[in-house]
Amino acid sequence: MNGDLVGAAREWLAQDPDPETRDELSRLLDGGDLEALRDRFGAKLEFGTAGLRGELGAGPNRMNRVTVMRAAAGLAQVLGPGRHVVIGYDARHKSDVFARDTAAVLTGAGLHASLLPGPLPTPVLAFAVRRLGADAGVTVTASHNPPRDNGYKVYWGDGSQIVPPVDSEISAAIDAVGRVDRLPLDGPGTLTELGEDIVEDYLAAVTSLPLGEARDLRVAYTPLHGVGAATLAGAFLAAGFETPAAVEEQRDPDPDFPTVSFPNPEEPGAMDLAVALAAKLDADLVLANDPDADRCAVGVPLPDGTCRMLTGDEVGGLLAEHVITQTTGDRMVATTIVSSTLLSKIARAHGVRYGETLTGFKWIIKAGPGLVFGYEEAIGYSVGSDAGLPVRDKDGIGAALTVAAVAAAAKRSGRTLLDLLDDQARRYGLHATSQLSFRVSDLSLITDAMARLRAHPPTALGGRAVTRTDDLSKGDGGLPPTDGLRYLLSGDGRVVVRPSGTEPKLKCYLEVVVPVTGEVGRAREQAARDLAALKADLAACLDL
Repeated sequence: MNGDLVGAAREWLAQDPDPETRDELSRLLDGGDLEALRDRFGAKLEFGTAGLRGELGAGPNRMNRVTVMRAAAGLAQVLGPGRHVVIGYDARHKSDVFARDTAAVLTGAGLHASLLPGPLPTPVLAFAVRRLGADAGVTVTASHNPPRDNGYKVYWGDGSQIVPPVDSEISAAIDAVGRVDRLPLDGPGTLTELGEDIVEDYLAAVTSLPLGEARDLRVAYTPLHGVGAATLAGAFLAAGFETPAAVEEQRDPDPDFPTVSFPNPEEPGAMDLAVALAAKLDADLVLANDPDADRCAVGVPLPDGTCRMLTGDEVGGLLAEHVITQTTGDRMVATTIVSSTLLSKIARAHGVRYGETLTGFKWIIKAGPGLVFGYEEAIGYSVGSDAGLPVRDKDGIGAALTVAAVAAAAKRSGRTLLDLLDDQARRYGLHATSQLSFRVSDLSLITDAMARLRAHPPTALGGRAVTRTDDLSKGDGGLPPTDGLRYLLSGDGRVVVRPSGTEPKLKCYLEVVVPVTGEVGRAREQAARDLAALKADLAACLDL
């Protein structure tokens, strides 16, 4: 086994074009660090519907130039010569290098590559694929992962993320790629360096969204050291809003993310600087993008200088009702099985079609024709108009712009987004959601926990009877099979338990619905108690 590890490492070293990872691997070999070699060569990053994502470093279980070139060669094999691929990238470590390597491999295989003009939000890449009539797109990003990670996401010609069986076809093609130092590079295909006009086209598309007329709004914003600031500022300016005030310490791209422990706006502490800026400016709204700006966090400043951060489900409900009332015709709105059931009630009340999909925007976008709005609870939203969605993926820039429009209209009437949430609670019932997550170092713990739940299903959770159990792995609930369990509870409650597709986590999604017969505040207090009881019972069942 040790000989196999050393042999694999030496073969990798011989083909690696990157002096940094060559030095890393040489030190491990010279030092005889078999544990580190096993970590890098005992497994490999698997290419799936989310592409590739992992820690930077040498070996097949890391993100590096060899891994990226193999991925590009696999994609080229599936597409074939003459096809056109748009390439984008964020500002993480090595992102620009990985993008250039992708272009070199694709053009070497006879494909045509178009490279975005710099580090840009992921939704710009998704938009560009359709705008340019390309056959596929690649963006180099690890979204909101830790600083030492990077990733590789593939889009198909319709501008949406790949789904099965394309992911399996690309994965098989990657496995068949030989040494990358023997791949032809830089021709006979062509490389086009795109100009800023593609960004202007994107801005024109998002500023044509149904934004209403109100524009008086003061916004505090953070891109969390990512690539969203310039594009978001351009969108607000083009739409006639005051340019958001950006957190100075987090405004410029920085791959080390020095002011946050985890570059995710949902993580504790990540929004502290933005909330402080909002209090200083007496802002009406707090907005944040994650580092590749495909997600959007929303907060409402409070008089005491704090901020009420909205959940993804709350923002989803507000955006859905806004889009529905601003558009006409035969339309659909969609979300996932782990998001709030509120969207289905909004759709029914307004007479529009509703779709429910598996987790992930790759599925939301394919919910059906006439899609004008889709969202997932993990603060991802795609906003459209009568003509459809300008970006067939989650778009943190378009979402931020539309949230600002909703907040500006509320401000004109002397109200805030919190008042609009209360209106929805009175109209549809208070839909309160929460999560319970378990991070593990041993994935077998998750497998065992799911097996225990299937063998001994709970009959009650949080004082509510389990009225129905859907085993999603069997396709229960009318969806394609996926590893998960859904419990419908008395009183319109619900729990979904599923392993994460991108992290070593077991994730539980909880929802309770409380009728509002008096003050909304009392209903919120009751919902908090109900969710706490659900969490306690579920944690006991899982025993992780």
